[in-house]
Formats: sequence, structure tokens, C-alpha cells
Amino acid sequence: VQLQASGGGLAPAGGSLRLSCVGSGDSFDSFDQYAIDWFRQAPGKERELLSCTRRSGRTTFYVDSVKGRFTVSRDNAKSSVHLQMDSLRPEDTAVYYCAAEPFCASNDQEYWGQGTQVTVSS
Repeated sequence: VQLQASGGGLAPAGGSLRLSCVGSGDSFDSFDQYAIDWFRQAPGKERELLSCTRRSGRTTFYVDSVKGRFTVSRDNAKSSVHLQMDSLRPEDTAVYYCAAEPFCASNDQEYWGQGTQVTVSS
């Protein structure tokens, strides 16, 4: 079972990046059985939950620090979730992870992506 996160890189403050998370593997029978989270962890800081998208993709919950700047979209047919990050700030610099849990707020992340580095220059 794998979650593959990609799309990180270097962006200027005010710029944009789009991250992707794709699920695959024999045991990952149905991507739409899982809510998908995005987390980030900056150096010296605790891991922070940014968003959770429900199984259907119709509802996403965001933490206040990214609300209005980050947008999640989900395509269950392609077993993928995307995080569109706009109006980036230097404090958004972190390693970003996706994770799968049975439902939002279960706090039971069963699968994790490997992380992708996002660096925002001032």
C-alpha cells in the first residue's frame, strides 16, 4: 500500500504550488473508503494537520492558517487528491505529507505518503 506525494519545490512568496497525493497498491482496494489529510512539518516544529477531505470529496475542513489560500480537490476515479497552494508565505515552508484515515477526525491515519518539500522564499 502506498500513498505517493509529489509536486513540492521552490516558490516565491505570493506564488503557488500544487501538490498531489496518489493512492496505489493491492491492499488499497478502494481509495474512496478513506478520508485524506494533508499535514506539514517545519524544522523544529510539530507536525500540523492542514486539511481533511471526506471520502466523497465534497467537503474539506481546513485549519485557519491556510483557509482561503489552500484548496483541496479530490478525484476518486484516479485515486488522487490535490492541494492547490496559493498566496504562499515563507512560513509555509515545510515537508508536506498526505495521509489516509477512515474518516475525518478519527486520528487514525492508516497510510502515509513519503513527504514532499515545499520551500517559499521571501
